[in-house]
Amino acid sequence: MPADDLEAPRHWEADVVLRDGRTAHIRPIRASDAELLVEFYARVSDTSKYYRFFTAMPTLSERDVDRFTQVDHHDRVAFVVLVAEQMIAVGRYDVVEPGEAEVAFLVQDEHQGRGIAQILLEHLAQAGRERGVERFRAEVLPDNQRMIQTFRDAGYRVAGGYEDGVMLLEFPIDPTDTAIGVMQHREHRAEATSIQTFFNAKSVAVIGASRRQDTIGRALVRNLVTGDFTGRVYAVNPSADAVSGLPAYKSVVDIEGPVDVAVVAVPAEAVQDVVLDCAAKGVHGLVVISSGFAETGDEGRRRQRRLVGLARSYGLRLIGPNCLGVINTDPQTSLNASLSPLMPARGRAGFFCQSGALGSAILEKVNNRGLGLSTFVSAGNRADVSGNDLLQYWEEDDATEVVLLYLESIGNPRKFSRIARRVSRRKPIIAVRSGRTTQGVPMGHTVRSIGAPQQAVDAMFRQAGVIQVDTLDEMFDVAQLLAHQPLPVGRRVAVVGNSDALGLLAADAASAVGLVVNRSESLGAEAGAEEFEDALDAAIDDPEVDSVVAVYIPPLNVTGEEVANVLAAVGEQSDKPLVSTFLGSEGVPELLRVPDVAGATAGRGSVPSYPAVEAAVRALARVVEYAVWLRSPEGPAVRDGETDLPAAKQVVSEILAGSPDGRELTRSELAQLLSHYGVEVADCIDVASVEEAVAAGKKLGWGVVLKATDERLRQRPDQSHVWRNIQSVREMKDAWATLSRLADDVTFVVQRNAAPGVPVAITSGEDPLFGPVVSFGISGPLTELLQDRSFRIPPLAESEAAEMIREVRSAPLMFGYRGAEPVDVNELERLVRMVATLQNDLPQVRSLDLSLVLVSGDGAAVLNATAEVGPVTDLRSDLLVRRLSTIPGDTLPQ
Repeated sequence: MPADDLEAPRHWEADVVLRDGRTAHIRPIRASDAELLVEFYARVSDTSKYYRFFTAMPTLSERDVDRFTQVDHHDRVAFVVLVAEQMIAVGRYDVVEPGEAEVAFLVQDEHQGRGIAQILLEHLAQAGRERGVERFRAEVLPDNQRMIQTFRDAGYRVAGGYEDGVMLLEFPIDPTDTAIGVMQHREHRAEATSIQTFFNAKSVAVIGASRRQDTIGRALVRNLVTGDFTGRVYAVNPSADAVSGLPAYKSVVDIEGPVDVAVVAVPAEAVQDVVLDCAAKGVHGLVVISSGFAETGDEGRRRQRRLVGLARSYGLRLIGPNCLGVINTDPQTSLNASLSPLMPARGRAGFFCQSGALGSAILEKVNNRGLGLSTFVSAGNRADVSGNDLLQYWEEDDATEVVLLYLESIGNPRKFSRIARRVSRRKPIIAVRSGRTTQGVPMGHTVRSIGAPQQAVDAMFRQAGVIQVDTLDEMFDVAQLLAHQPLPVGRRVAVVGNSDALGLLAADAASAVGLVVNRSESLGAEAGAEEFEDALDAAIDDPEVDSVVAVYIPPLNVTGEEVANVLAAVGEQSDKPLVSTFLGSEGVPELLRVPDVAGATAGRGSVPSYPAVEAAVRALARVVEYAVWLRSPEGPAVRDGETDLPAAKQVVSEILAGSPDGRELTRSELAQLLSHYGVEVADCIDVASVEEAVAAGKKLGWGVVLKATDERLRQRPDQSHVWRNIQSVREMKDAWATLSRLADDVTFVVQRNAAPGVPVAITSGEDPLFGPVVSFGISGPLTELLQDRSFRIPPLAESEAAEMIREVRSAPLMFGYRGAEPVDVNELERLVRMVATLQNDLPQVRSLDLSLVLVSGDGAAVLNATAEVGPVTDLRSDLLVRRLSTIPGDTLPQ
């Protein structure tokens, strides 16, 4: 066995969330685990031991211990699950013949039913796939129904039989759509359960509660009590007997009742001791308000890394550190475990905010607009609990109809995209992303910067149905519309108002954002409630209208209450969205609110108002785009039948076998790889002299081009690097002489002329954090200068290649601009799909660049193409196994 194989890959180690929402650590077994294994085995019941070994085996012999702990991480692989530094489960596979391995598990009895065996199976299967294992088999006693069900529930195709009273199960471990779906469903339930613990806490301990005024600990206790929390509040302060009228406890373990959530407000250096105290008490989750962690520099990053590792190792989820806290406005809980003295009104929006500093200001904005929230989380440094976790919870939370995200970083973009695509089908997600232009990451966020361009990140949001806005004000503009009005079915708008000037502004704003004003009624400055009611009813009844913008600026000394009553009544009854500019007010004014039986600040049908009509139209346009996305076909990408994935994998594997660190592909290697995806690269011949160029021209039958391959020339728009339509020896000699003068040591190729057409470029690449990205644009320097490229994240749905081609600003060049012949768009879409499919299939492809594709009415010719491959550590395994985000920065000195 090679020496490298004796060390397990680093990515095989992970923190995971179990079925009950608590965390555990999974890693490959080590030879030093002998003592842990013996202690674990002693805690396992005789029945479980019998199920594992089919015989009475009360203890492990020294030989057994050596056999189980000493593995090669290749043909013999074993994982252990740890909680509180104790082994609670072990799973392993042993290769019994090439491509097939026998798998087995043993879970401590008191931890059975927490989904541990399923997690072990996921990680063992992924390890097996990386080591060339294709099938698992298991021998199970017939009455061990729990283990039999574990295999059958995993989503694999299980076949079984009996031999000597033992049930034999066999199944391929290829990641089928069903198996991936099962894994993602379990991930969803576990992470949602872990967040539910915070919001539905029955008891909260404030650690660091103080008797002194103007302290964080005292504010936390006060906010919990004055917020009418329905559970128990415990104050923990070793130096006090009472805090704010509550008895104070020396430590969490001294509290006589159970504690669900601990809110921590002690100095940063003392937080780790608090974690151990909470773990001993059985606390479910931590909200760490304390600062002094990654936001302070390297020492703080080390402290934060130790904090998260410690919390997860004892099964605790953690919000923070350096956060504002959590809020649940449900009157059954009424939890304000935050530093905000303002408890927002009950509403339909769930809000995730990464910034603790902005949290209070955001809550005040929400309150001023009359929006209301269902739940609120300020995650601060976002060291553990992230927006992905909250999306998992909000997806099925009946109290939340709209999701609001203020993001300063994205720790796992692939997972965010996957979850957001699913959630957006049920509930709209509105996001503000700071650092959008610079792709910067706040100092306290221990995540890697995304290497993909901003346009690619924006494309990911669009593909996932996320409504991305530029400012917090615009987020609330859109949220109040989604929370109170129905979705539009199209882009057609009616404008009804008593101001000609504002009506014109509305029409201009609508045109600028892609809406179409099909109906416009100016009622005059003196129009009253009756005129407004008739006009609004007519607009809503018009089948050519999908939404209505109402503008009301009252005459002097008129309150507008009667018009407000009309707007509220029409808004409540209409099945089309109604927005307004009413008295220049912002939010949902009291006059336009409809009572909500659920207790929210404004009910369905309440009419949102915007101080400027442009803001109303802009918000409406965002909602229209979301409604259009909702109507787009849902489902996996369509795979073209001309792809040959096994053959393509073989090409890449052979290249990496000879060049383990990766390299650029030769022209013939790239042509071979692309051929497995139905992409043909035009033949070309390398030439080193004019004589070779002439010979190549003769071989290709003339009608050729001489092309310089030097990037110094290809990247300069002021230098021609191609001589086209060479028909003879003399023309070739002239071309060689002219192009050779452009630079020293220029290399050339000779290639057949392609049919005239539009030059386009299709590129793809693999971002280590972001994953696969594909882009499209017209080829040339102007496209680069104007950044006129479209981006998508593979796999592409059937319509997305078409969208990519049509959304670039230079798209008219391909559709008969100024009388030119339209190009073969179907073939171009096929090429885009093929490149995207290849990049999605093969993460080892670091980059692929079809830098020059000439597209004409008769097809497309790929004239220039380059690619580079390299090794990949985990092959995007986060798509196939459950794991919490790791904490970057492990190379920092301890």
